[in-house]
Amino acid sequence: QVQLVESGGGLVQPGGSLTLSCSVSENPGDMYATGWYRQTPGKQRELVANITNIGYKNYLDSVKGRFTISTDNAKNTVYLQMNSLKPEDTAVYYCRAHDNTIYWGQGTQVTVSS
Repeated sequence: QVQLVESGGGLVQPGGSLTLSCSVSENPGDMYATGWYRQTPGKQRELVANITNIGYKNYLDSVKGRFTISTDNAKNTVYLQMNSLKPEDTAVYYCRAHDNTIYWGQGTQVTVSS
């Protein structure tokens, strides 16, 4: 069973930065893809960023140029660096990975507010 554990969420002012980390119980390079989703009340969970096992990255249009996804396979960790944060980025952020099965972390709250 692959397990994902997120950390790094919290409260930040508009324009500030946070970095989320996802510890993966397997080498992320053995996954077809890893990434981050987010969800707010009343909305569908949406893709924020992901990276495939050949290094291709995808981003939600509204976060392009502000967020960066990366992996450190030696440390079994996936990162989401978030800069220039906006109130509309407030959400629960979930780590996701898949091989032949989809795996989810428990989620971590990010709140952007002055």
